[in-house]
Amino acid sequence: MQTLDVIDLEAKSISGKWLAFGLCAVSYILSGTVSTLMSVYLPVAIPELRGEAVSQAQLGEMGAYVSAIYLYGWMVGGLLFGVVSDRIGRVKSLALVTGLYGLCTVLITLVPDWYSLLALRFFAGMGVGGVLLISTVYISEIWEERSRAVMLGILAVCFPIGIVTTGSLNLIFSHWRTAFGIGVIPVLAAVLILFLAPESGKWRITKTVSRDVESLFDKNNRPNVISGALIFGCVLISLWGIFSWLPTWAQTLLAEGEAGQKERGLIMILLGMGGIIGGVFSGIFINRFGKKKTLIGTFTLCVVMCFVLFLTNSSFTSIIYIETAALAFGFGISQGALSSYIPELFPISIRGTATGFCFNVGRFFTATAVFFIGSLVSVLGGFGNALLVFTLPFVIALIITARSR
Repeated sequence: MQTLDVIDLEAKSISGKWLAFGLCAVSYILSGTVSTLMSVYLPVAIPELRGEAVSQAQLGEMGAYVSAIYLYGWMVGGLLFGVVSDRIGRVKSLALVTGLYGLCTVLITLVPDWYSLLALRFFAGMGVGGVLLISTVYISEIWEERSRAVMLGILAVCFPIGIVTTGSLNLIFSHWRTAFGIGVIPVLAAVLILFLAPESGKWRITKTVSRDVESLFDKNNRPNVISGALIFGCVLISLWGIFSWLPTWAQTLLAEGEAGQKERGLIMILLGMGGIIGGVFSGIFINRFGKKKTLIGTFTLCVVMCFVLFLTNSSFTSIIYIETAALAFGFGISQGALSSYIPELFPISIRGTATGFCFNVGRFFTATAVFFIGSLVSVLGGFGNALLVFTLPFVIALIITARSR
């Protein structure tokens, strides 16, 4: 009874709980900004760091290295800091990873060459991978059950809000080094997290009461680890494959000679807005229908809309905007729902480690799978048929979810 009396003491402090969520949201939003900031300044940053003009081919090659090293850092950070958070606590770990990506972003304002840029982007990616994992686990532990799914859904949409912030910075700051000074904010947030955020009572009690170290792959946890990694990995493959190439597919439906700037721009806006709205609604759907039914319905919606988009459109019409918005809405629900579903598959003692594994082991395969788009276009005769292949992981995720406990 003593354990029940003291567990989740921080949840009794309404101000402390909301302060924790606010700090997590700030860290989450700025992780979206940091993740995409290099993309908008790449054409001016690389020539300056090289000290010479670069061709489009060289810019594309260097940009690929910058993006790849960041994603690999993201994967490593998500795996590593999940283990760390289970050892030293959610608050200390969250402060560490927030400070890491903030500091590495600030240091980019001083980099002398593009090799230093690559190193800092790798470590910034590690920090962001840790933030997206630990903040999700942390909020899932300190928030009461009746509104937990809603808050996790709201947290999930903070990342695309950060992407919108990137566009704003691009309009405000003409020089790329100045823009990367935004890393000061997550550094300050890290200090506030360390000294003001309440530690997870569930983690604290688990460390006090339990002396046994559970294994990630023991007979009790192994089925959930495998199913969680497969579900999240499949969703990542479908999401990145389709999101990355949907504007290009839309361009191929236009008449030859049409620029397509408006069409591609509107599709990107719909993808972002649909994802944000879907993430917000994910918690509402979970509270109404439960996690499993919500995920099954979401994956079914995504599969249906992919078939509708890529099989029924041979030329560009306004209906594509509606279909894209519906698909993006499904994507958003899936991200919010999985943020609620996966952490609760595991006991608190290994929740950070297990969730980190599920969230990140699929990122390597995601990056690899997206590279095959070019080959699929040639073999299957068009972007529509190639992107239709990326519907298959959604089908796999649907089957695994339906068969899971």
